[in-house]
Amino acid sequence: MNNSHSESYAAAGVDVTAGYEAVKRIKPMVESTYIPGVMGTLGGFGGMFAPDFTGMKKPVLVSGTDGVGTKLKLAFLMDKHDTVGIDCVAMCVNDIICGGAAPLFFLDYIACGKNDPNRIAAIVSGITEGCRQAGCALVGGETAEMPGFYPPEEYDLAGFSVGLADEEKIIDGKDLRAGDALIGLASSGVHSNGFSLVRKVFDVNAKNLSVYHDELGRTLGEALLEPTRIYVQAVKALLLNGVKLCAVSHITGGGFYENVPRMMTNGLTAAIQTASFPHLPIFDLIQRTGNIPTRDMYNTFNMGIGMILAIPGNQTGLALDVLTAVGEQAYQIGEVIPGGGGVVLDL
Repeated sequence: MNNSHSESYAAAGVDVTAGYEAVKRIKPMVESTYIPGVMGTLGGFGGMFAPDFTGMKKPVLVSGTDGVGTKLKLAFLMDKHDTVGIDCVAMCVNDIICGGAAPLFFLDYIACGKNDPNRIAAIVSGITEGCRQAGCALVGGETAEMPGFYPPEEYDLAGFSVGLADEEKIIDGKDLRAGDALIGLASSGVHSNGFSLVRKVFDVNAKNLSVYHDELGRTLGEALLEPTRIYVQAVKALLLNGVKLCAVSHITGGGFYENVPRMMTNGLTAAIQTASFPHLPIFDLIQRTGNIPTRDMYNTFNMGIGMILAIPGNQTGLALDVLTAVGEQAYQIGEVIPGGGGVVLDL
């Protein structure tokens, strides 16, 4: 690659040498995520991983894919790019862990108007941090320089992850029963959903994102750009300590009303007490500024709860103790009741 350079391609807006420089900078970060099973190193045409099926009766691969969405617009305005990669990883691995599958590896895709090696390195630093938090390896990715398609200072970021579970241990709601407790895991903020509404509410620009808010304890931009919390280690700790997870829901776009019913089975409803967990100040500010009805808030945002777990009621104390021990803020936020409504909230 040392001899690879095209003046004609550069004149069209694509600098292949910038791509090589970006790879050089991110390689140590990528290798910091490697776990047993990774084969080869960065630079091949395909990322290779040899999974360990020891002790599994019927291994099942579970995959998830997502992007960061319009939250990226805030990163552009703030010129801060080292956290959105965490969001990208989180949106994928949090989905995978809902089925009880431990993420094995992750791949990313960055499409940009201009390949700035410093910016690409900052983005990948977030991706590798997310992978370390999730305990999975970044085994490959792609950076596409697309002048004329994206403005020079903008990019899009997406990725996907693959996890592994034993078929008999997959969490799919088959053991869900009326009387099961609902445990909510605290979110870190807005995570990576609802930002089209957020941007409309605040009419976001570089100036108002830099305004300090006493109720937030930081600037608006800092609060909104707070990365998505990754729940992989929390769920793994519960399973390791014998907590039976009957169903799990990742509270993403569509909030409670769209995501909680996805964990319910026929004839069962999740009854959630909204006063049972703290409401983060950022959501109060969004609702007040945008004059948004409460139901719409719960139908768009996580409202302070990023993941909901259904467990047998007699394991509530154990589950909360385990979650506290691994650094999670967790609350009993309701229970499973008979009915066919999916979810009911006491708004």
